[in-house]
Amino acid sequence: MQTYRYPGRSSVRRPRTLLAAGLVAGLLALSGCGASDIASDTSSGDSKRAIGAAEQGAADAASGKAEQGAGGAPSQKKKSDALPSGTHVIRTATLSVEVKNVPKAAAVARSVAESSGGLVASEETERVDDTHDMSHLVLRVPQGEYDAVLKELAGTGKLLSRTSSAKDVTDQVVDVESRIATQRASVARVRKLMEQAGKLSDVVTLEGELSSRQATLESLLAQQASLKDRTSLATVTLDLSEPETVVKDGDDPGFLDALGGGWHAFVTMLLWLAMAAGAAAPFLAALAVLVLLWRLLRRRLPGRGKSRTGGAAGSSPAPPAS
Repeated sequence: MQTYRYPGRSSVRRPRTLLAAGLVAGLLALSGCGASDIASDTSSGDSKRAIGAAEQGAADAASGKAEQGAGGAPSQKKKSDALPSGTHVIRTATLSVEVKNVPKAAAVARSVAESSGGLVASEETERVDDTHDMSHLVLRVPQGEYDAVLKELAGTGKLLSRTSSAKDVTDQVVDVESRIATQRASVARVRKLMEQAGKLSDVVTLEGELSSRQATLESLLAQQASLKDRTSLATVTLDLSEPETVVKDGDDPGFLDALGGGWHAFVTMLLWLAMAAGAAAPFLAALAVLVLLWRLLRRRLPGRGKSRTGGAAGSSPAPPAS
């Protein structure tokens, strides 16, 4: 008879133990790989952040240096933006402003020009129709204060008109400077030749050349001074005027107004009559003298006396009474 053996509890637990051990080992392996990946990712992220921070710091430092360099000369940057270096411009402007009081506005304009470092080139003030004043001022202000001065002058009252212009004369300035340098060298050469000249005729000829070239040099120097003045100081022409007074129509005329108007008309008529009488008085006097003379002559005429006597003698006697 064959006998069967049933596995015991120990034999059944072994495969389960092995299976659990394998699962645990696999989990540990997976967790170890994940931890290493996480560690590697963390280290790589930290390095990237460090590199980015370094790059950002370098960029900030560069920008800080640039800003510092720009901040070290702000006026130069502003000036280069407004007007390039080496550029020469002649600026002129004309303003017409209506103000309440011309003398006060003119005083303000003078103060604005002088406070900006400029001057008042000319000023003309006159009274029109005994009702309002007008003033014409020519101001010279530095180029750097040109816009600010225009703004202040326009704000003194009601701006009626404004015109401005800018003329670039850089080429003219450079040309004059070049011609001055050439002319100075020419004058120096003529003077050197005069020192080396041995004949009187040569000296006289060289003196004439020297005088001509010195005159040309002085003319160029005058042009240079004029250009320098016009390019360093802008010209602002300011016209100030007061508003004209407008007579408003009143109410309808009343009795007193009519009485005043009638009296004015009566006095005017008397004046005209007096003027007419005064004008006719010489003629009336002459006419009266002529009439008086005519009457005197008429009385003394002999024919007039005979006619009167004959008339008396030739008269018929009165008839006798019956």
